[in-house]
Amino acid sequence: MIDDLSRTLESLLDDPALGAEFPELFAANVVFERPDDTFTPQAPASLDLFLYDIRENLELRNNEPVVERVGGQVVIHKPPRRIDCSYLVTAWPTGGPPPLTFPEQRLLGQALQVLGRHPTIPAAFLQGSLVGQEPSLPMMAPQIDGLKSPADFWTAMGNELRASFTVTVTISLALSPDVTGPAVSTVENRLDLGASAVAGHEYRIGGRVLEMGTGNPIGGAEVLLVPTGQTATTNPLGQFTFGMLSSGNYTLEVTHSGFADASKAIVVPGASPTGYDVEMSP
Repeated sequence: MIDDLSRTLESLLDDPALGAEFPELFAANVVFERPDDTFTPQAPASLDLFLYDIRENLELRNNEPVVERVGGQVVIHKPPRRIDCSYLVTAWPTGGPPPLTFPEQRLLGQALQVLGRHPTIPAAFLQGSLVGQEPSLPMMAPQIDGLKSPADFWTAMGNELRASFTVTVTISLALSPDVTGPAVSTVENRLDLGASAVAGHEYRIGGRVLEMGTGNPIGGAEVLLVPTGQTATTNPLGQFTFGMLSSGNYTLEVTHSGFADASKAIVVPGASPTGYDVEMSP
């Protein structure tokens, strides 16, 4: 993903549409190398974007999952982490690290104009895994909180202090897979009656009635819960629910005209999101 971000920035800076407006930038080599004393720029000049910092953006952190209903199922999208990737941008003449000449100054200024004009990276330039990423990728150039001590940085690089700016792009990093389950699952209600009393547990369960072989929902099916005697009729999505249940063993008995009667033994609370689904044969 980080490699895709670097290729995205390269695509943005190498846009042919920039040729007339920014000739030095269009002619330059865009590289992503460590600007130490071994760095050798290539002709005619190089624009170096060195990825020096990766950290979570705590201001954009969101702990609320996104719930999506798809065909009677619920897909829970866990919120991604928002990660700031910061690049140090420098311009280099061919062959060495002397101070910036006027052409390199123009190159650095043109890069700042191109990167600074986009509050988010346009979708047309996104590469690889970043294509279609939501929300859009915020980009800040120059980043106010850039290098805290440029002199110390260049000393660590073994190179001379030179002009630079920082561009920071925020990407989304999915750390957990989506969770898919039925629209209704077991819900546990606990009633605390105090230390001297007995705590009660009540459960609410839900499932679906489906046609065997096709998985199509069966609406209008009659579902009997044994031994409580509770009954329910499935909705057009084949869904049913029962509430006020104690933990234990039960049986679901399902009838519908045009289908063979079906029966399924269940346990409350259930261990599987589809543990209360019942299939019927035509």
